[in-house]
Amino acid sequence: MSLAMMGAVESNLARAAEGAVNVDFDLTVVGQIVLFLILMVVLKPTLFDPMLKLFAEREKRIQGAIDESHVMDKESEEAEAKYQREMQKTRDAANSEREKLRAEAVRTENEIMSRVRASTAKTLEDGRKQAEADAAQVRAALREQSKVLAQDIATRVLGREVQG
Repeated sequence: MSLAMMGAVESNLARAAEGAVNVDFDLTVVGQIVLFLILMVVLKPTLFDPMLKLFAEREKRIQGAIDESHVMDKESEEAEAKYQREMQKTRDAANSEREKLRAEAVRTENEIMSRVRASTAKTLEDGRKQAEADAAQVRAALREQSKVLAQDIATRVLGREVQG
């Protein structure tokens, strides 16, 4: 590096070390401040206030929708709870009715079975009595025929007529 450059670098370093900033204050700064104030006065009622109002209205609508959804959630929970209570009542009533019908069916079945048993017992008793009566008749007929057959057999065996 050359000596001139080294001197320039050293002077720049010295100024930077001092921390001094060189700001030129002239009329352009005043013009910028005046333009900023004019824009604020013009843009605030025409742009910023309507935008802030729009944002506030949007926030109000969103909050209203959230509140309404909470109300709807609560109503739907209440409706579901009511539905579940009614369904339980209906199930209980159906179970009760089913038990009544089942008990009635058992009672009717028992009545029918007892009538069938009685009828069967009567039929068996009548059949037994009829069989005994028929057997008694057959025995009586056989007794009379046995005498005649015995005489006939004795006559044939003995070769002569037996009286008896």
